[in-house]
Amino acid sequence: MIVAFSVAPSGGPAAEDGSVHDAVAAAVRVVRASGLPNRTSSMFTELEGEWDEVMAVVKAATEAVAPFGTRVSLVLKADIRPGHSGEIDGKLARLERALGRD
Repeated sequence: MIVAFSVAPSGGPAAEDGSVHDAVAAAVRVVRASGLPNRTSSMFTELEGEWDEVMAVVKAATEAVAPFGTRVSLVLKADIRPGHSGEIDGKLARLERALGRD
C-alpha cells in the first residue's frame, strides 16, 4: 500500500515566519528512519509498505509532531493494492510513459 499523508501541529508557537517546518522535520525524520520507501514533497509525504508497518510509521510521525502544539492535524490518503510493491516509483514510471505517447 502507498499512503500519502500530511501532519501538522496547531495551537502552539510557530516559527517566526509562521512556518511549522521544525514539526514537519520531526515527522519526516521518523519516516526516513523507518527504512520504508518514501518521498516528501512540499505538501505530503508518501510511504510504501504493508498496512501495519505503514500505519505504525504514520502514528509515530504524528506523535513526533505532538510536542509542537496542543493538537495535531493529520490528512491521509491510501492506495491499497494487495500483491503489488514498488508502486511508489512504478505509478510514476507508468505515468511518464503514458505522457511520452502524447
